[in-house]
Amino acid sequence: MHPSFSPSVPTSVHPYLHPSLSQHIHRYPSLSVSPLIHPFLPWSVCPYIPTSLHPCPCLSVRPYLCPSIPQISMQYNPGWNGSSVSSVNVLHVRAVGRGDSLHYVWSSIGAPSVLLVATSSPSSALSIDWSRLLSPAPAGAVWIEPPGSVVHAAAVVFTKLFEYSKADASEAVFYPSYDLSNFSWDSINRTVNHTALTAELRGVPNSDPGSSFSNGSLAFRVTAYGSGGRDGAPPGLLHTANSSKVEFVLAGAAPRGNGSRFVLEVTTVQERGAASRLHSARSIDDEYTPTIFKTLSLVAESQNGSSALSFLQWKATAYGSRHPTRADGIQCHAGGLRAASDPRLRSAVVRAYFGDGAGGAYSVSAINVSFGGEDGGAYQEKRYLSWSALLGFGPPPEDSFSPLIISIAAAALGAPLLLLLLGAAALLCAKRRRYSEYEPIN
Repeated sequence: MHPSFSPSVPTSVHPYLHPSLSQHIHRYPSLSVSPLIHPFLPWSVCPYIPTSLHPCPCLSVRPYLCPSIPQISMQYNPGWNGSSVSSVNVLHVRAVGRGDSLHYVWSSIGAPSVLLVATSSPSSALSIDWSRLLSPAPAGAVWIEPPGSVVHAAAVVFTKLFEYSKADASEAVFYPSYDLSNFSWDSINRTVNHTALTAELRGVPNSDPGSSFSNGSLAFRVTAYGSGGRDGAPPGLLHTANSSKVEFVLAGAAPRGNGSRFVLEVTTVQERGAASRLHSARSIDDEYTPTIFKTLSLVAESQNGSSALSFLQWKATAYGSRHPTRADGIQCHAGGLRAASDPRLRSAVVRAYFGDGAGGAYSVSAINVSFGGEDGGAYQEKRYLSWSALLGFGPPPEDSFSPLIISIAAAALGAPLLLLLLGAAALLCAKRRRYSEYEPIN
């Protein structure tokens, strides 16, 4: 029985528990609680992982204990005064908390990319020198005001798409790669949804000799989050208010070989003092992504590895349908993390922020994410491929067993134990009854 309390009276509670149901906050808005607790409610694991940037956003509490749910805004080409040009795509997503703000700057000027900047000021702002950004030397064209408020900066650039097929088990035939910096992109402004916090970058190659993209396109779908939760669509990624989702979609493009498979090259940029590391985690729980037990995280860590600064995280699966089910899963593999063969930043916005000091001011790493099974026929059949990844600040979210799974496991393990105890008790009772039938000898 939970203690009764008045909604208008602040209640102090234990500092190490965690809330399960945020909807109760609206019933009791004046609760005085710690960022990791919720008073007198059924306990379970909250999907939100607190960080120094944003403690748990699902609580409505006093300002000195927990910030409010961050305010999310999306702005297309901020400060741009020129005519509307589809090739000039910059989408600024800003999440403002009580004491900090997060900036995600998506762009298709050059290779499609996202610049991530965390600041310690809720009033920090993105500034762009457009004439310099669109010039051949964009270094210094993008910055955050005030400059001293920046806590961490990183970037993710999607540089190339490789296609290959295998004539047999040992020989692979590679086709000319698609350089994503040489794509023509539609205006992202047409797809921005300020309510759902979504947008989409869609493009085709500038040069397509084989007409592979005559009926197809390549897209990056962006979703921003204002609170913690889990995606309803596969692969059911767990997300926090410190993260956003990007979905890579290849749709309708004609494969250039029988059983073609695709590889997406992803480049990460880290500022001085940080290093990228690839982590692989296995779990016995596949509740949200059936048959998939592996999660990979590309984490930017401090040099001594003591803290996670930002991350790119994904499940080891892709899908071959617009409305995916378990049967539409496509194998997804990650190559080893390596130093980028070409340290030049192919994204104008990323280069504009970090400058041209590769090796000194920043480091560039690359990883290949491949899609397709042994036969490579998954894309051939439906000509559709989607892969989702989460990116954000702080440590990547970690899946845990849901109350349902815990209940099922407890029942599965507890029932045999209960039967064993009942059986032992029955045997003891039977033995005592048998010995009691004999008369005692004087």
